[in-house]
Amino acid sequence: MGADVLALVALGSVALFVVGLKRLSRIRTARSGNALMAAGMLLAVVLTLIEQGLVDYRWIAGGLAVGAAGGVAIVLRAKATAMPEIVARFNGFGGAASALVALSLFWRHVVESGDAVTASAALGATSAATLVLSVLIGATTFSGSIIAELKLRGVLKGQPTIPVRGGVMGLLVLGGLALGGVAVLGVEDPTLAAGLVVGVLAVSLLTGLVLVTPIGGADMPVVISLLNSLSGLAAAATGFALANNLLIIAGTIVGAAGLILTQIMCAAMNRSLVNVMVGGYGTDAPSGDAAEYESIVSADAEEAAMVLEAAQSVIIVPGYGLAAARAQNAAYDVAKALEARGATVRFAIHPVAGRMPGHMNVVLAEAEVPYDLLYEMDEINQDFSQTDAVIVVGANDVVNPAANTEPGSPIAGMPILEVGKARRVFVIKRSLAPGYAGIKNALFEADQTVMLFGDAKAVLDGLASELS
Repeated sequence: MGADVLALVALGSVALFVVGLKRLSRIRTARSGNALMAAGMLLAVVLTLIEQGLVDYRWIAGGLAVGAAGGVAIVLRAKATAMPEIVARFNGFGGAASALVALSLFWRHVVESGDAVTASAALGATSAATLVLSVLIGATTFSGSIIAELKLRGVLKGQPTIPVRGGVMGLLVLGGLALGGVAVLGVEDPTLAAGLVVGVLAVSLLTGLVLVTPIGGADMPVVISLLNSLSGLAAAATGFALANNLLIIAGTIVGAAGLILTQIMCAAMNRSLVNVMVGGYGTDAPSGDAAEYESIVSADAEEAAMVLEAAQSVIIVPGYGLAAARAQNAAYDVAKALEARGATVRFAIHPVAGRMPGHMNVVLAEAEVPYDLLYEMDEINQDFSQTDAVIVVGANDVVNPAANTEPGSPIAGMPILEVGKARRVFVIKRSLAPGYAGIKNALFEADQTVMLFGDAKAVLDGLASELS
């Protein structure tokens, strides 16, 4: 394939990345944006294989078929509630792929050649240095992503303490860099150099474990976003090692997007990334005591429906409890029943209402809730004071007024959906157990709040039935 054609394909791939990323910024165009970026990545993979001289199209086709089949199998079996786990898995695959490509490059040009020269001489100084970074970052991302997924699935519980964790992390990173430096700069024996690179791989895998294991499951979404950024950086480092501009561009885009997403999530919780990584209130299984509440008013679906029948404006606030109960269809049934009675119904989406930004959008999209009914927090917060009724489904910390009224609260300053300003608030929860912050929610005791205890889907089904 001619150089001009390759350059044109590379330009087309970059264009697909840029346009796709732009379309991901809007709900209506996110699906097509994702498809465009996938097409761009497909072009990038094929182009990279061709440029590296791997032109046996049977291997290329076979690899694409196996990878596509694996991706389809994972996604088709995934539930909307498991989206963060799937993202963690794909982050891990990305990190592992970057590390494996770097290792194969080292094997091909240093070990197989058998020349008694340093890796830096065989590969070039830039390629050798970025090869080490690719292994270090990629393997760290891989092991960290495995732990993150296991924590989100509840397989790994607790937050084991690692003494002087910061010091251990620093030593591991410096040790990995030192081993890599010696491997590519100070050793001419290919076998010894290969052993040192394997040592870098082992240290990197251990780094991922030390990084993620002590962090609570509730903070895993932030960790996953950070790991997503690291997977992009690993890919960019591999691009430098291969002298592949397309891979550098793609990896940089992924790294920047992951970092921006991480910052969005931290801002939505009013926490710094350092606070998350050191450990905050992200416990795996928060516990609470119903005795903390003194004046709770509860009702059933029939009583709530009698109030909602007269409402002219209703806002539904979905939380992770809605996703966990698979109640998105029931929530939309309630919305349609209210609209049939002449009410204006909207859905208010907090950035971290699910397990990560966009999670609630995906869950509601499964129920085919129209995009124009979904409103971000900044768009709808000013409207709660003019709203007749709010239905909160499985959300807790994101509607807790303590963020605004209690300076000493763990969530003080966190942007929340100000549902307490509505004339009537219905909160659907299984119990009075706290959210991830592990604190009492004063909203539950507010004069205008009525608790609807029970499974979210069952309660919403009951409301929809009564309203119809």
